[in-house]
Amino acid sequence: MAALDEQIDAFLRWGGSERRLAAATLDAYGRDLGQLREFLERRGLPLDAAQVNVLALRGFLAELHRDLAASSIARRISTLRSFYRFLRKRRMVSTNPAAALSSPKKSKGLPRFLTVEDAMRVVEAPAKEPDRDDRLKRRDTAILELLYGGGLRVSELAGLTLDRVDLHRREVRVIGKGDKERLVPLGKEALQALQRYLQIRSSLRTAKRPPDPDALFLGIRGTPLTARQVQNLVRRHGIGGAGRSDLHPHALRHTCATHLLDAGADLRSIQELLGHASLSTTQRYTQVSVDRLMAAYDAAHPLAKDSGD
Repeated sequence: MAALDEQIDAFLRWGGSERRLAAATLDAYGRDLGQLREFLERRGLPLDAAQVNVLALRGFLAELHRDLAASSIARRISTLRSFYRFLRKRRMVSTNPAAALSSPKKSKGLPRFLTVEDAMRVVEAPAKEPDRDDRLKRRDTAILELLYGGGLRVSELAGLTLDRVDLHRREVRVIGKGDKERLVPLGKEALQALQRYLQIRSSLRTAKRPPDPDALFLGIRGTPLTARQVQNLVRRHGIGGAGRSDLHPHALRHTCATHLLDAGADLRSIQELLGHASLSTTQRYTQVSVDRLMAAYDAAHPLAKDSGD
């Protein structure tokens, strides 16, 4: 039996008896280390963990990289680190080459967004609820207009106060991450929705207590809306407007950025509107638009059609 086989067996026995790892975890460790053994054998390298250096481990991971996602590579690196830590403690190796391995960065998923039509349906959903209190219809419409029209974060919207709203100048002062302040313009629809809401805001109260004097958006009892409550009402209208039970305020923010980019807005302007500290964050939306463009091309352009030859 090769030294590596004995080392792997000792590691797995230790994991099962002393650490009491789950069977699935041990199976994964065994598969990962089995792949390492196959790689070493294929390359004619010593089947002994004590003779494996960091270059060999990097070659092993590079070979896997062609077929596996970053998360799967990261799991194998974790296995190698655990394996070599065990071997070092048992004095079965003198060095730990796995300590020099760097986990790959997991790619950030592209933002989810709504089509223009679905975004409009969501924003219009509150007004179409037959049994909803008219005051809440007005409030919810104003909230959705700001989230979609202004690209606000849910925490920014929940933190808005009356003194930060300037209807005459058609803008709101938003306090974003790091307490950075920015001005967000109000479009025509958002302005009208806010005006309609402010006409009834003072009626949101209880008999014993007046409405909160500062918060812009209030619950039916006159207390400030929390971020969680905003999330719940967005989900409610996501179902009613677009059939989306998973709709989150951040999806409306992503939708705002994507639609602005599609309409020709430049990245710097979108960065300023959304309050992104780095332009690279805003640039993620370019990939969304490119993907949409390619999908439209494949669906409609004559050159993308299969000629059947």
